[in-house]
Amino acid sequence: MDDHASRGGCLTAVQGVTGSAADVFPPRPVDADTVEAGRRLFSHQTRFIAGAAMAAALPGGTLPEIAFAGRSNVGKSSLVNALTGRKTLARTSNTPGRTRQINFFDLDERLMLVDLPGYGYAEASKSEVRRWTALLGRYLQTRAVLRRVCLLIDSRHGIKDADHPLMLMLDQCGVSYQVVLTKTDKLGGEELGLIAERTHGELARRPAAYPEIHLTSALSRRGIAALRATLASFVALPALPSASR
Repeated sequence: MDDHASRGGCLTAVQGVTGSAADVFPPRPVDADTVEAGRRLFSHQTRFIAGAAMAAALPGGTLPEIAFAGRSNVGKSSLVNALTGRKTLARTSNTPGRTRQINFFDLDERLMLVDLPGYGYAEASKSEVRRWTALLGRYLQTRAVLRRVCLLIDSRHGIKDADHPLMLMLDQCGVSYQVVLTKTDKLGGEELGLIAERTHGELARRPAAYPEIHLTSALSRRGIAALRATLASFVALPALPSASR
């Protein structure tokens, strides 16, 4: 099968399936048992643990951690709220760049959800960008309990230049990251399929990128169950003490 035919097959699969199989790319059935495990995990209490604006303030870690990163206004807070079933766990705002620290949320004492500051805000000062970059670099390089970074990408735009520095940092640190396309309710099936296909192709060149993409919408709740199922799979992994890599 030539490359064009292969891409066409993936695109047709996205357009032709419904439900959980359409919430990941390349499309695949999402096991009902894992979906239920994810639902049960995220039905438990989530509570704010700490906010760190500097490396010295990063809390110790023993629980497996999943971090959420993305450009300002990509819908990161809305997605975290949708996953946890809370309206105000992670603050949402129309003001870009509002999150200025790393926030830690304990999910049922089994999983730590980490909200990283948004990046790519054009009006951020150079000193603010340097501070955020240093804090993020320290977190990624030393967080032994970090299992995966969910890199949120606005499905209307795909991967942009502002995303490349973080992707490079993740590749260099050897931190596994997975793209989560947000705001998919804003696109038609064919347009979304093209964006997913193009994004998947770019990730194939990235050494630390996980090859599967989640397609989500906090508004319509598309893909929330499938993403919960993926994140719940990390609970079974043994927790490691916080230490330098």
